[in-house]
Amino acid sequence: MKLILLGAPGAGKGTHAEILCDKLNIPTISTGNILRAAVKDGTPMGLEAKKFMDAGALVPDDVIVGIVKERLAAPDCANGFILDGMPRTIAQGEALEKMGVEIDKVINLVVDDSVIMGRMAGRRVCAKCGASYHIKNKPSKVEGVCDRCGGELVIRKDDQPETVRDRLATYHEQTEPLVEFYRQRGKLVDITDQGSIEATNAYILKMLEA
Repeated sequence: MKLILLGAPGAGKGTHAEILCDKLNIPTISTGNILRAAVKDGTPMGLEAKKFMDAGALVPDDVIVGIVKERLAAPDCANGFILDGMPRTIAQGEALEKMGVEIDKVINLVVDDSVIMGRMAGRRVCAKCGASYHIKNKPSKVEGVCDRCGGELVIRKDDQPETVRDRLATYHEQTEPLVEFYRQRGKLVDITDQGSIEATNAYILKMLEA
């Protein structure tokens, strides 16, 4: 299965990618992670990306797509993969097609902005060890204290309401057009929240078999 996960920040892409990865036995390719790995390993595309990152500039599409292509050539992707956070724009979607990357299905996680704002507002991260919590869905045993190391739980800058609003605006403007792009190609599967992570994931698997 060659899959793309689409959805706004906070829609649950990372969570579902992790579960699908185990169930389908295929790797998750997260753009952020492979970008960091390519830079660390000093691959040709990684060195190219590092120039932009060091200058505080956005890494251009052709470099991102090149890094993804390098990663998809690895043996663990032979039976498929899950792309999480890529493509982000129509231009990247078109670049993937030009590169000859075949995609079977595009899972679009449909979650209301208001729900996402609520989810993000409840997220907490340990300042010491990085463990993540949620005040409603996954609270720590002692409020504000990490179960694992006793560190202080903080709100990440990414989860601050004004940052979330900006990230959602960017998503609607740049990434959401991909929904129609893949719908026209007959690849899109819309997934609405089924009440729990487990139920939603089971629904995704059912829709992939359809």
